[in-house]
Amino acid sequence: MSETTTHRRTLIKGARILGGRPQDLLIDNGVIAEIGTGVPAAGATVIDADGSIALPGLVDLHTHLREPGREDSETVLTGTRAAAAGGYTAVHAMANTFPVADTAGVVEQVWRLGRESGYCDVQPIGAVTVGLGGKQLAELGAMHDSAAGVTVFSDDGKCVDDAVIMRRALEYVKAFDGVIAQHAQEPRLTEGAQMNEGTVSAELGLTGWPAVAEESIIARDILLAAHVGSRLHICHLSTAGSVELVRWAKSKGWRVTAEVTPHHLLLTDELVRSYDPVYKVNPPLRTETDVLALREALADGTIDIVATDHAPHPHEDKDCEWGAAAMGMIGLETALSVVQQTMVDTGLMDWAKVADRMSYAPAAIGRLAGHGRPLAVGEPANLTLLDPAYRSVVDPAGFVSRSRNTPYRGRELPGRVTHTFLRGRATVTDGNLT
Repeated sequence: MSETTTHRRTLIKGARILGGRPQDLLIDNGVIAEIGTGVPAAGATVIDADGSIALPGLVDLHTHLREPGREDSETVLTGTRAAAAGGYTAVHAMANTFPVADTAGVVEQVWRLGRESGYCDVQPIGAVTVGLGGKQLAELGAMHDSAAGVTVFSDDGKCVDDAVIMRRALEYVKAFDGVIAQHAQEPRLTEGAQMNEGTVSAELGLTGWPAVAEESIIARDILLAAHVGSRLHICHLSTAGSVELVRWAKSKGWRVTAEVTPHHLLLTDELVRSYDPVYKVNPPLRTETDVLALREALADGTIDIVATDHAPHPHEDKDCEWGAAAMGMIGLETALSVVQQTMVDTGLMDWAKVADRMSYAPAAIGRLAGHGRPLAVGEPANLTLLDPAYRSVVDPAGFVSRSRNTPYRGRELPGRVTHTFLRGRATVTDGNLT
């Protein structure tokens, strides 16, 4: 991270670390120096955190920053500002940029832009295939050996549907313990798909995206990963059937992990009845049965992490008729609030599990050093403070992302990130970017 090294002391008073009893937390020169009660404030900036939850800085394994090539929807700078506002200290940037991040040169460009932004760390994800074309493996080894040190590879937005190519990718990354993150979508089963296939799609006359299109790819790939002995990560898992497949793979001890997005934990395909393209996303919003299965799986650890799939689009790509609209939703600035509403306030998870699913586990899957660490003495001071009692109606006009395609406009959500610290430096103070 490009920043001037200075000696900073900050005393956070009365924060509930992972929802526990109130304690003081002293940050000194970028690390957590002391935790306890009655910690002296000499020479420190003092933050009254009474009632706030202290969490390790959040880590997103699935963010679209759009740069290079689509700076009209997001840039590395605006995307990392949005991440900091949402409590994130690190994000993984997906490869579907223009040009595609399928070479060492492009991933290094994204990595350097992240270092220059100063709001959170950016770890590029490399493409699995050249140009996301699904035909030829990209320069996986060169991207791993680059300054960016890529360990996760994905053609997200497109499925690696060729089983031979998928097997070769899994074999290749095994040499350096890399991960293939799959966008599970059988393309022949989803041609022209507009929403989840089911009762609502039939009533609306929209082409359906069947659950089996996701589940068939997951079934194939967990068997391939087991055969190769490599690491497979399932992106934005969205169906109850997919949950059962991942649960089965884990029961076998296979190296499979999975993520769920905040919007798949809260929203259902019933919202598509409005024909508002803000609800058009890939994979699509599913049924209430799927939503409940996803929540249960996240709570019991079958699903390892929450990942935003933050997908910004300019106004003109969403403010149009449903069929012509782009797929995707932004989510960095609202993710923690949605998780609080769906998982914590419902009693399904406590704050310690939130820390695991949104910080420890994604950092571990992405092999991201310095992040996803416990709030303990001697650890880097990457942390966020959340006021869980705060409630507000979502107004995208107040977002710092360059795009406004949120599905939560006008919806009341709980919680507010009041402070975010990146290696002891405040990136958000009192709810505002520093």
